[in-house]
Amino acid sequence: MKLDKIIKKKIRIRNKLKKVNKNNKLRLTVDKSSKNISAQIIDDINNKTLVAASSLEKDIKKINKTKKSDLSLFVAETLAKRAIKQNITKVYFDRGYYKYHGRVKLLADTLRKNGLEF
Repeated sequence: MKLDKIIKKKIRIRNKLKKVNKNNKLRLTVDKSSKNISAQIIDDINNKTLVAASSLEKDIKKINKTKKSDLSLFVAETLAKRAIKQNITKVYFDRGYYKYHGRVKLLADTLRKNGLEF
């Protein structure tokens, strides 16, 4: 029952973002678990992932940080660097069903500081 509510909320938020997306901006999605966090930039028109970063990658796993918020910072920095290499600056932020609080907010703020606009 709870899973159905989560899926419905995810779809509802995503559909609202797609309706607003009249300028063909890209969508930045965030997914997190109890230990890891990942983010990706998706082109909804072509249904392709353009840039992605995760705390499960080798480069970020080598950094042994005890705080999960530190992982969010490193994931955001790597995603921003990869996006700027591909000339991606404007995106829509799709937080999924997560509240804009804690690690999600930290990830978004770090992305803004590193050059992405949303």
